[in-house]
Amino acid sequence: MPRCSVIVCKNNSCIVNYKKDSISFHTSSKVLISGLPLHIRFDNIEPLLSQYGNVQHCDKANTRDPNTQAVFITFESPEQAQQAINGLNGCELEGCRIKVEAAEQNARGGRRGRPGGGRGGGGAAGGGSRPTDFPLRLLVQSDMVGAIIGRQGSTIRLITQQSRARVDVHRKDNVGSLEKAITIYGNPENCTNACKRILEVMQQEANNTNKGEICLKILAHNNLIGRIIGKGGNTIKRIMQETDTKITVSSINDINSFNLERIITVKGSIENMAKAESQISAKLRQSYENDLQVLAPQSIMFPGLHPMAMMSTGRGFCGAPPPFQPPMYAPLAGPGAQQGAGDSQETTYLYIPNNAVGAIIGTKGSHIRNIIRFSNASVKIAPLEQEKQQEPQNPQQERKVTIVGSPEAQWKAQYLIFEKMREEGFMSGSDDVRLIVEIVVASSQVGRIIGKGGQNVRELQRVTGSLIKLPEQQQQPGSQGQEHETTVHIVGPFYSVQSAQRRIRAMVAQASAPGRRRAAQPPPVQQ
Repeated sequence: MPRCSVIVCKNNSCIVNYKKDSISFHTSSKVLISGLPLHIRFDNIEPLLSQYGNVQHCDKANTRDPNTQAVFITFESPEQAQQAINGLNGCELEGCRIKVEAAEQNARGGRRGRPGGGRGGGGAAGGGSRPTDFPLRLLVQSDMVGAIIGRQGSTIRLITQQSRARVDVHRKDNVGSLEKAITIYGNPENCTNACKRILEVMQQEANNTNKGEICLKILAHNNLIGRIIGKGGNTIKRIMQETDTKITVSSINDINSFNLERIITVKGSIENMAKAESQISAKLRQSYENDLQVLAPQSIMFPGLHPMAMMSTGRGFCGAPPPFQPPMYAPLAGPGAQQGAGDSQETTYLYIPNNAVGAIIGTKGSHIRNIIRFSNASVKIAPLEQEKQQEPQNPQQERKVTIVGSPEAQWKAQYLIFEKMREEGFMSGSDDVRLIVEIVVASSQVGRIIGKGGQNVRELQRVTGSLIKLPEQQQQPGSQGQEHETTVHIVGPFYSVQSAQRRIRAMVAQASAPGRRRAAQPPPVQQ
């Protein structure tokens, strides 16, 4: 039986990809960007767009605002378009807050309507226009997954078509576990409709197998749970009273560095559980957007990194400032920190004390496997050097860790290694753990990073709080047009090192962006 089929919905708006490990529903590869300043041309926004994928077309769009312009941007794939929506919507460009949304969603907006309030609470800019920034996450029993998907994906396709939400069933995650996660993307009303349909399928399956009543389990980041509970439990009590449901929250002791989500369990009738989900999700989304606004001034320190990565690791990342004050003159959203598609890979070398290797690997490799699974990065620790093993009087002090992944994956993997070293007490005296990191750049870019008389690198060190070392003399290009690469050495606490990495990569990407696709460059935004 084929594991992958492609089906076009009646409205020609969604493509269904059925895979063995998940069910995904993606919209088109075209996005609408509005709110652009009138003088902006394609050359100005191309570096921002290219970090998410290859732009195929740039077409002017109509807008009712005479002070701004709008464009349709077509990417190579729906996934790239979705990443651009997630990463760019709400960003500021030369004093204007731009809006990025799916093009077909905007085209049908008048006919379908835009549910107000809902999950976003109507407070933040963009409101319902940012449906995928904060998805609805559910937890269901593993023996319910088959019924939710249906024969050859028939049930999940029907749920998606009826609710107009995208539903991902994470079948292969946590193999052998009793429960599986489901992620639902869409505007608030569509997510609630999909959730309700899933509950109906689960209840039917429970009736057929004599399992009794079902419950709704919502997954939420630990940093958001306090605002669901409210002071003295007032918020959660109000939701229970208004929806006639019973709601409990799992213990904070159940979370760890690799699982920062807690479970909100709702019991009641299907209709009432759906009402409770709508109110809970509205509060979660509002809290998430408030945290994003708090993080916005800090995100200037990490160009090319979505704030969600900062919120997805560690304690207190939501609203907790890093140990330095970002300068207000820095641009809010710099050019992409990497070349190519948004999921293109970066390589970073991290050096850890040799006696910390055991803790990072964990019993039978359990800890490093968790780092890889949680971060979605490749993490490899180099073996001991042969010559050092033969010199007991001069043992090897450090081991090289090679990390390959996207900017978000780099952040998570490096954070988890940093956190483990802190837990194990690998401090520099009374200071926090200092990471030693190396990234490789083209030798032709070294002068740009150093700046005239070392001005740029000194400013980077001042702003980020990290120590940055580069060779003072640029290497000459290699033979046959091959360019040498130069290693940039960065030392400092976690936040400082992350900021330095992102800023240096952004400088390199900005320098190499204009000539990347000169031959197939789309027309300028402004005619």
